[in-house]
Amino acid sequence: MHRINPEKLLRSKWTAIAPQNRERHFIVTTLHRDEENEHVVKVTLQAVMTHNDYMLAWRDLADDTVWQMGWK
Repeated sequence: MHRINPEKLLRSKWTAIAPQNRERHFIVTTLHRDEENEHVVKVTLQAVMTHNDYMLAWRDLADDTVWQMGWK
């Protein structure tokens, strides 16, 4: 599991371990915060090749079996 600081995720780069639809490389484009605007709860990942957006819980990025930090 990666140690991730959610406040530093914006514009970070990620590689999908098992790419789907030729989407392997992603960049975090948006941080979504809770109602009090204090804590990051979700992020929007944009596929570099297709520009498709995907929203997921930021903690899902810590799963080494699904995501790898950086572009590999």
